[in-house]
This record gives sequence, structure tokens and C-alpha cells, in this order.
Amino acid sequence: MSGQGDQRIVFVSGLSGSGKTTAMAALEDRSFYCVDNLPVQLVPQFLQLCTTASTSIDRIALALDARERHFLAHFPELVAELREGGASVEVLFLDCANEVLERRYRETRRVHPLAPTGSVLEGIERERTLLDQVVGLADLKVDTSLLNVHQLKDTIGRHVSGDAPKQTVVNVVSFGYRHGTPAAVELLFDVRFLPNPYFEASLRQGTGLERGVADYVLTSERGREFFGRLDHFVEYLLPFYDEEGKAYLTIGIGCTGGRHRSVAVAEAVGARLREGGREVNVSHRDVERPL
Repeated sequence: MSGQGDQRIVFVSGLSGSGKTTAMAALEDRSFYCVDNLPVQLVPQFLQLCTTASTSIDRIALALDARERHFLAHFPELVAELREGGASVEVLFLDCANEVLERRYRETRRVHPLAPTGSVLEGIERERTLLDQVVGLADLKVDTSLLNVHQLKDTIGRHVSGDAPKQTVVNVVSFGYRHGTPAAVELLFDVRFLPNPYFEASLRQGTGLERGVADYVLTSERGREFFGRLDHFVEYLLPFYDEEGKAYLTIGIGCTGGRHRSVAVAEAVGARLREGGREVNVSHRDVERPL
């Protein structure tokens, strides 16, 4: 494979529905020549053509699809061969929680490509098995469960450009344990020990977004002490995440139903971090659910 020493090749793989199209768009924005679903066995010929084009193509992104499962077995040796030939090769893998993928398929009313007549979950698990070797080769793994399109494009763009990492962006999500724990949460805090506005008739129908409910939770003796300790703990941890170059950190805060205590605390955490100049996204998964 002569002539490939100057090429930078990025392979993009991941679970269907995890954001491969968005990742490829981010690479295209960075002047990569992008090709979707090229069979692995044809990659060497394609790369050779890129070197002999009238204008040499030396920044290339190739998306791998698990539907090419008969070719994926040759992927590890292809990567090794390209690197031995002097090419710069990176493997990006996009992961996502099963429950999030199922929701995305349900919302778009699409069938999973590996389970056209079965359940989406069956297709997801089959795809995870097929992509196992690709995961092992990944230079960057991105969990897209809680990332929006802009956050994913930013993560991919900064990785391939080599830009100095900025401060870790913090996602704070409130939730109710009654409805399950959210996926892809790095730090998880259970606030069910705080005073519960649900038992106050005048506050029950409100949410932690309202001043009266938030004050009830946070200005109690227990609320003040807890929030002070939580604030210092998060302040202590975040510089280490910055140092590691972690793009996003998700903090989950849960109470029983996800309407009162967790919402109030999540809003307070977000406000405190913004005061310190941190980029923060606050979301409330269960605040609209009925009591």
C-alpha cells in the first residue's frame, strides 16, 4: 500500500442510532473526504485511488456498518497493515445506552437493520456482538446517550483537530427513582433524605422549578448542609475531569418522583457552576410526569 504514509484515516463505527451520521458530518466540516459503508475488503483499493487522484486526498473518514459483518473480521488486520505502511489511523466508536437507542427507534418509527422482523433490543444486542472487535481497537469511544447533535459534533471536531481541550461541560439531570435510573451518569446523588414538598399540601402540585418548593428543600438545615458539601465535592472533582480532557460529565440527581427535591437541587447545582464560569446543561427527565 504505497503512498499512504501521508494519509490520515479515521474509521467511524458504532451502534445504529448512536450518531454516526452526525460524526461523519463533523469530519466533513473539518475537510475530511467521507465515505459511508465501504466494505473493508475494498478499503485498500479506495485509499490507493485517493493517492493517485489529480488532487491527492489525504484526510479520509470511512464509516463502518455492522451489516458488513462478513468483512469486519478482517478489520483488525487492515488497521495494522495501514499503520505499518505509515498511515495515521484512528478508530472512533460511538456507543449509546440500549434504552436510549430503543427510544430513538420508537420515535422515528424505524426498524433496526439487524432485526427487521424482531425487536429493536434484539438488533442492538446482535450489533454489539458483531462490533466487539471494533470496540477493542477504538482510540476514542463516545457515549452519545445524553449528547445532542451539537455536543457530539463538537466532541468529534475537537478530537480530530487536536484543539486544546476546553473545560469539561457538565450535564445535570434530575430524575425519579420510581421511573428508573438514567443511563450514562458518571456521578449519581440520591436526595430522597431531604425534606419532601410532596407532603406539604400547598407545595405538592408544584415542582422544584418554583421558588417556594426549592426554598423548602434547600433552606432547611439538612438542605443547606448537604448542598454545601455537594458544592465543595463537585468543585474539587471538576478540575481533574478538565485535566483528563473529558468533554462531558453527567451528574444525576434523583428523588422519588423526579418533580420536587431532585429538580430543586439540580437547578441549584447548575446555577452555582454557571457562576463559576462553567458551561452547564440542566435537564429534568421526569418533572412533567403526573404525581
